[in-house]
Amino acid sequence: MKSALIHTGRGLLALYFLLPGVMKFIQWDMHVALMETHGMAMVPVLLAVAGVTQVGASVCLFLNKQVVVCALGLATMVLLINLNLHDFWNVYEGVDTKHETQNFVKNMGIFAGLLLLAAINMGQASSESEE
Repeated sequence: MKSALIHTGRGLLALYFLLPGVMKFIQWDMHVALMETHGMAMVPVLLAVAGVTQVGASVCLFLNKQVVVCALGLATMVLLINLNLHDFWNVYEGVDTKHETQNFVKNMGIFAGLLLLAAINMGQASSESEE
């Protein structure tokens, strides 16, 4: 049962990052506009890095490879996104503060799940989760 829960949780976290990672490239202009609204610099570079990171880490999580590195990398990215794009404490024209607060809190839950996933997989000889 423990193994099934770990594999299911890892797969759902992978899916959570895979779809937005792909969408960063499909809806490039929309993501650029969002990042520019929040005053970010080097938007094309950061957007490309975020998309590649999300897709690559998702694939690794699906394959149960480099889980600790990917989970901690995605956790770091979630924190950076929260501070830069879901900064509900700042006011931007056309940005709903309540929605950004909800996104911020939701992302902290995702952050917590990634930390737990990394902790469960630390110190293991192989990429397999504890049974």
